Amino acid sequence: MHGDRREFLQFTGLVGALAATGLLSAEQALAQQTSWNKAAFDAKNLADAVKALGGSGVSESKDITITGPDIAENGAVVPVGVSSKVPGTQAVYILVEKNPNMVAAGFNIPAGTEANVSTRIKMGQSSNIVGLVKANNQFFMASKEVKVTLGGCGG
Repeated sequence: MHGDRREFLQFTGLVGALAATGLLSAEQALAQQTSWNKAAFDAKNLADAVKALGGSGVSESKDITITGPDIAENGAVVPVGVSSKVPGTQAVYILVEKNPNMVAAGFNIPAGTEANVSTRIKMGQSSNIVGLVKANNQFFMASKEVKVTLGGCGG
């Protein structure tokens, strides 16, 4: 099954379920679909990703913590978490420097919510994972090296 078709079917299934329960209106569903930033997910380096997300630069921060294995035995399923104590955190992104597409995940953080996200990502090879945080319309980052013994992006 083609990846775009699979994503469309997953999205429409989720939207249908939320609309059926009354938790999501048709207008909100359309806004969710159009808010996806394709340019950011197509970025090949950190500077391009930050630019596509609306920033002009990035600063290192000790208020960002990245959790994940030091050595991942299987790059197809690498558990990663990013937490931010940067005041005013608006979004958290997980980037993998050496992946074909650097941005692996992005999360919008509603005001008043604890900025702590986790997911599983694919890594094609050993690389730095970057936790990128948008706070008060500025970008901050921290990184962690993860060694991969078996690649997950076709390797």
